Amino acid sequence: MPQGSSHLPPAQEPSTVTGRREPPSPRPHRVAVIVDEGTNPFEVGVATELFGLPRPELGRAEPLYELTLCTPTPGVRMNHGFFTLSGVPGLDAVDDADTLVVPGRPDNVVPRRAAVRDAIRRGHARGARVVSFCTGAFALAEAGLLDGRRATTHWRWADAFRELHPKVLLEPDVLFVDEGDVLTAAGSAAALDLGLHLVRRDHGAEIANAVSRRLVFAAHRDGGQRQFVERPLPDVPDESLAPLLAWAQERLGAPLTVADLAARAAVSPATLHRRFRGQLGTTPLAWLTAERVALACRLIERGEMRLDVVAARSGLGTAANLRERVRRATGLSPSAYRRRFGPPAGEPVTA
Repeated sequence: MPQGSSHLPPAQEPSTVTGRREPPSPRPHRVAVIVDEGTNPFEVGVATELFGLPRPELGRAEPLYELTLCTPTPGVRMNHGFFTLSGVPGLDAVDDADTLVVPGRPDNVVPRRAAVRDAIRRGHARGARVVSFCTGAFALAEAGLLDGRRATTHWRWADAFRELHPKVLLEPDVLFVDEGDVLTAAGSAAALDLGLHLVRRDHGAEIANAVSRRLVFAAHRDGGQRQFVERPLPDVPDESLAPLLAWAQERLGAPLTVADLAARAAVSPATLHRRFRGQLGTTPLAWLTAERVALACRLIERGEMRLDVVAARSGLGTAANLRERVRRATGLSPSAYRRRFGPPAGEPVTA
């Protein structure tokens, strides 16, 4: 998927305390969430959980993000009037944001108020990254950000979206779409997938995995996976894939094949494919490759410089295959990924 700019602020003047120049300490990445009338509370909670909470488990003095909720009016009633959000900044907060998040609401055929559309356009024109959760894609389309671009939204609203916004290249059967500076998630739970994707894009796989563990949520579900798997309830539920996945994750550097996974699960390869499709929405080979790429990224982040070693330990085989897979998954070459997420020069390898 395309790798967009993280929109980090310019470096500040270095400190001269104690007579020596300290490296600049950039401010946290600022995230603003537009909460409009009827917004779904769950998606606001997702943004708050991902971008608004401290992460002491990471051992960092600085937060990953700085979150602001903002509303077009002093008091905004949430979906079904569950509660009213008040006491937060107005839409001017968008003007300081590096990332702008637009959650969804159920009345999508009713256009957003002009102030909300203008705020979205203003943020994007200034260079902010714009993200929609669930049916928030309607707001981005109304603001004109999605014409001629790929996007997704909740499967239930796909037909209405196409009718209202025919110029958008809608992909209704994926979890999220990353177009660099504009990203869209499908259903509400897919907002977690997209949010973790953003954390991974901004801070690397190691930190994204730590955040996912805090959430007790899958560390990585590729955006191209299906958002909705429609299947009848079996008479006897399939065994969970969790034990098999845990077993495979401990052996990613070994020459594992789909046949090996099937043998471990004591099923045929065809049955294994059906279970992966039904439970994970992907294939065994795609899952295995994604896990190996994630491991390769973690090794690079921990300081391993030798691409052949990373390729071997992650099960990707060769440095050439490693380069192709990492670039395809992150939009960066391994060397560029190391410069962005790896340890400072001179630190020891911890992989």
